[in-house]
Amino acid sequence: MADRLAILKAWARRLKTELLALWIGARDRRTPLAARAVAAAVAAYAFSPIDLIPDFVPVLGYLDDLLIVPLGVWLAVRLIPPALMAEFRRRAETGRRPSGRAGAVAIVAIWVVSAALVGWMVWKALA
Repeated sequence: MADRLAILKAWARRLKTELLALWIGARDRRTPLAARAVAAAVAAYAFSPIDLIPDFVPVLGYLDDLLIVPLGVWLAVRLIPPALMAEFRRRAETGRRPSGRAGAVAIVAIWVVSAALVGWMVWKALA
């Protein structure tokens, strides 16, 4: 059991470093545009204090964190050239975590747009 916990902690540390490296890569002009967009979206979502699906929602609340973030990291890392990603990882080892405000703003915007869309659909259905 202690071995599994140690493995899980090591994985979490690597994921945190990867996310910080992606945040650095999203801001670097040498990163291809598609990779920058994916890296920025994944890092913003991961560092955001607000989730797309709140954690209190049974199963789905944690499932989004367990699926979206690792799959997004995997995709973004595949899109960034290996030499650049290695440099970003080295920089991430000594860097500090971003605040997450941009991610929070994006998540709130998605919720507002979704609520407006649902409201419009209900209004159309009742009219």
